[in-house]
Amino acid sequence: MTPPASRFAFTQRQSASNKTPRQINRNLVFNLIRTRQPISRADLARVSGLQRSTVSLIVEDLIRDKWILEGSIGRLPRGRRPTFLELNHHRAVVAVDIHPSQTTVAVTDLGGRIVAQNLVLLPVEPAKAIPAIIAGVRKLITANEDKTFVGIGISLPGRTDLGLQKLIFAPNLNWPVLSIKPRIERATGLRVEMDNAANACALSEVWFGDSDGNHDLVVVNVSEGIGSGIFANGRLLRGENGMAGEFGHIQIDANGPLCGCGNRGCWETVASNRAALRYFQEGGGSASVQTMEALIKLAQAGEEHAVKALETMSVYLGRGLRMIASALAPREIIVVGDITSAWYRFGPLVEAEFKVNSLSKGPRLRPSLDGNTARLRSAVALVMNEGSI
Repeated sequence: MTPPASRFAFTQRQSASNKTPRQINRNLVFNLIRTRQPISRADLARVSGLQRSTVSLIVEDLIRDKWILEGSIGRLPRGRRPTFLELNHHRAVVAVDIHPSQTTVAVTDLGGRIVAQNLVLLPVEPAKAIPAIIAGVRKLITANEDKTFVGIGISLPGRTDLGLQKLIFAPNLNWPVLSIKPRIERATGLRVEMDNAANACALSEVWFGDSDGNHDLVVVNVSEGIGSGIFANGRLLRGENGMAGEFGHIQIDANGPLCGCGNRGCWETVASNRAALRYFQEGGGSASVQTMEALIKLAQAGEEHAVKALETMSVYLGRGLRMIASALAPREIIVVGDITSAWYRFGPLVEAEFKVNSLSKGPRLRPSLDGNTARLRSAVALVMNEGSI
């Protein structure tokens, strides 16, 4: 069995102290309840490998702090009837998924289930973007006043330093995104955690996906651009200045389109959502189609220009994924984004290109279990990973 201490200290920000093992065990018990609820104390001890007395103390703490609740009573042929435990679904997290022109604000429970969500269209004027997001957050909190909110998680389309003091790299944003953290904290009184969307999704795969947290994985977030989150050796790999994973800005075509980073033919210029929309319009598709969602619906209906555009995107996507497999050799590569909603149709093209080189045949390639909602669920992992429980 995996030692309890090895699974839930994902970012390695917490300093080594006498409290660290206790906090890790608490996280372990909480996550076992989350994934196996309803579950008894005896079963928690059995699957966690912890002493029953340790489990009992942690459970009482979690009940007292209102993270979990006692539910139904079990039936046994003999002996004491067990009381089953489950998450307190009145506790929730606000998830904020930022894109250059729009932001999705959602309420998720502690199990990552999306309870409610709204789309906030961002004003053209950069100075008005943050007030619009704050208004959207406050509106959703007010509409869900029956919930107790434990924090706000924000996924960003850019790279920041670990202290969130400066935006290091965000070629697709044109407004001061870093000031959103203190401004939302002041407006709501809630703690805010934020990270690059791909990093957040990598963390979410370990919390909510089918990864065991012990094997290396890479999450590739395909959106307006392409970002990668790398989970290796039990933690997120950030690199110097937080720039690890920027495969989207490796040149694929020296004569390709100009990228927001200033280079030409970067991977994201040929395999992102924006690239697919460009292929569609250059191939004779209607200029009225402005979103990836609309393009995918057309392709699913058999519109030839849409199908061709997504086929071209898929080939380039597979080519870049092959590069990641050869460079990092992870156990698995997970794709996040709108394209996953049509993976049954275009996934085989991605996988075929991915496997052209024998070096890329090792990793398992799959779409995210959450599809295009992965970035919202990742907000829960950001908040919970930073010591809420």
